[in-house]
Amino acid sequence: MKAKLRYVPVWLVLCAVLVGGVLDMAPKNRVGGALALGQEYPPSDESAAIAQVVALSVQKVKKDYPPAVRPVRRDVHTKAHGLVKAEFVIEANLPPELRQGLFKEPGVFPAWIRFSSASGQIQSDDKRDVHGMAIKLMGVPGKKLLEDEQDATTCDFLLVSTKAFMVKTAADYSVFMKAVNRGHPMSFFFGWNPFKWRLRELRNLIPPLLKKVRDPLQTQYWSVTPFRFGAQAAKFSARPQRSGAAPTATPTGPDFLKEVLSQRLQSEEVWFDFMVQLQVDPMKMPVEDATIVWDEHLSPFRKVASIRIPLQDLDSQARWELAENLSFTPWHALPEHQPLGAMNRIRREVYKAISTLRHELNGFVRKEPTPIDSD
Repeated sequence: MKAKLRYVPVWLVLCAVLVGGVLDMAPKNRVGGALALGQEYPPSDESAAIAQVVALSVQKVKKDYPPAVRPVRRDVHTKAHGLVKAEFVIEANLPPELRQGLFKEPGVFPAWIRFSSASGQIQSDDKRDVHGMAIKLMGVPGKKLLEDEQDATTCDFLLVSTKAFMVKTAADYSVFMKAVNRGHPMSFFFGWNPFKWRLRELRNLIPPLLKKVRDPLQTQYWSVTPFRFGAQAAKFSARPQRSGAAPTATPTGPDFLKEVLSQRLQSEEVWFDFMVQLQVDPMKMPVEDATIVWDEHLSPFRKVASIRIPLQDLDSQARWELAENLSFTPWHALPEHQPLGAMNRIRREVYKAISTLRHELNGFVRKEPTPIDSD
């Protein structure tokens, strides 16, 4: 849910940026001992907080979509700019530490990629927002993590146009969802006690809202949260290989991102580098705290695959219906790439609950696509 910053005094924003920067330099530790590479440390009371987040999320969807309002849309990343057909090309000759799971052998997987705005409301593209790149690979062999979809042949990577999240724990997420449901999301960051202000979290929210995306295909995206990468932990990123041709017209209008995306893919194919960043320091690159950006000086992103988006027409009715009906979750994954950390444990339950509810209310059968469906 995107918060509206216009209600926040400028001095508070500056305070968040400055103090948040100081907080980011402070060491992060786990109570009770040192951290280990690639390990999760869920608190004992987390399951109750996650259940509350699920309940609050379901409550919000039902409030936003009473029986007279259909179709029911996603609770976040509601507005799609386009669903594109793509190929995910695994690199050959990767070094041993990068030949893990999906990336163990070179190969090519067909994919759907949904580009979107993160807001839970459909709004003009002139509004500043975080943007998403949700990748669904098809034809991936092997048992998957979700118990009721173990035999699915899909793997998802959910990336956004910011490097860090704005919530740290399940308990915090419950507080945030209560603020959202009251219609005052900014109250999550501020309260009567300034010593309890969530300034680093607010600082993470500001940069993507200050930068306006003009072309989804010229934007870099990050996973924000970590994932298992064999015996290690890693984060993912997709970066455009080159800037590409400029749009023939100045982007304007409420749906200009859709128009730019369609225009680009009618005239040229587009490539992204898909990269991984391995965790090398469990203190400075924590698994549990998604509000902290992993330092690229300690561990740079390294390319493991290319994404090829060929020329295509995005404007068919069938394509837009598929963009609405597809269900994405980072838990559509091989065990070698299990999502890690608090935010991913929340996403497992919330995404499943909301996707199931949305499809039931829309009268649509929820199922994973196959390579045949992408033809």
